[in-house]
Amino acid sequence: MNKYFLISIMFTFSNFSVFAPNDVRIFENTLMEAKIEEELVSVYPASLIQDVSKKLDSVFNRAHKRYDFHGSVLVAKKGKLIFTNEYGTANFKEKTKLNKNSTFQLASVSKQFTATAIMILYERDLLGLDDFVIKYFPNFPYKEITIKHLLNHTSGLPKYFWLAEHEWKKEKAPTNLEMMKMMADYNLQHFFSPGRNFDYSNTGYFVLASIIEKVADVDYGNFLQTNIFEPLQMENSFVYRFGKDSINENQLSGYRVYRGRYHAKIGGTVNDAIVGDKNVYSTAKDLLKWINGLNTGKIISTKSLKMMYAKGETKYGRKVPYGFGFRIDDKQLEKVVYHHGKWNGFSTSIMQYTDSDLVVITLEHSNYHSLKHLNNKVKSIVEENFDEDYL
Repeated sequence: MNKYFLISIMFTFSNFSVFAPNDVRIFENTLMEAKIEEELVSVYPASLIQDVSKKLDSVFNRAHKRYDFHGSVLVAKKGKLIFTNEYGTANFKEKTKLNKNSTFQLASVSKQFTATAIMILYERDLLGLDDFVIKYFPNFPYKEITIKHLLNHTSGLPKYFWLAEHEWKKEKAPTNLEMMKMMADYNLQHFFSPGRNFDYSNTGYFVLASIIEKVADVDYGNFLQTNIFEPLQMENSFVYRFGKDSINENQLSGYRVYRGRYHAKIGGTVNDAIVGDKNVYSTAKDLLKWINGLNTGKIISTKSLKMMYAKGETKYGRKVPYGFGFRIDDKQLEKVVYHHGKWNGFSTSIMQYTDSDLVVITLEHSNYHSLKHLNNKVKSIVEENFDEDYL
């Protein structure tokens, strides 16, 4: 094991902490656990990250005190941890503080897990990307939509939010299967013919999750648990369906601010039992494991990952700013593979700056509105204050 990793996991700054491998009860598993942990969340030497960490800590402390940021942040370069910390409150009524195990609703950042699950099934020859949805759901009314259309947001599907909010009459929120039946029963007009345009679609990703459940014959949450969370030791990650699942110990609620200072908890809605487009919960540490595991071939092949990180296109050959589960921005000085999420008080972001091999993960749960500004500030601070060539 890298000696710097051992030093770093013992070192704690006054305002932030670095990670140590999780304790295990069985001694024989200790070395294996530590090895995987080192591979997925190894840390730069303390002497190298001290200055940049202080500057980053100052930025997020200011965001917390002045602008009501209540969340978690993690910064890594070349897969190795530079900085992580939590700021602010977990439960405003009980006045508890956020900690490293506080789990955030990822909102639309969940879509990358759905897309990866599809690629896992694709690599196992259990589905094809050009398969029509009707292969798996014969009553699906949009006959020409393929899995790839759903992945790239070129399906033209109508919004299931509207259907649930206006036509669902039962007390409990609908499940994916129930919503698929509603889609078939109501046959709402689509926005455009499949492949013609790009239109970001939550509906498309709930349909993808429904296909995953149909093909794998297991619910979406269990599929992610078995095929992603457990292999990557993402011990604080799970899928939660409102009204269906038990609330986990460290699971956060989202909040909205009213009268400029009070925080009101946001409850579940008729749309909150649907999974695939949202409803993955995780921590910053687990998400670094996720990105590192995804990028190093621990979940899917390099060939499949390349497809996920490439822009899609319409049937006319026009490129769209989305791959499979990730937004793609290659118009800046360097390519950025990223996703933001916003839902019921949660604001989330995973940014991968590919040329500089920098990852910035930001999770927040009190309707903070300036994650883009924070991400840009983090990138600037790292560029100006961190140089791994000193190793």
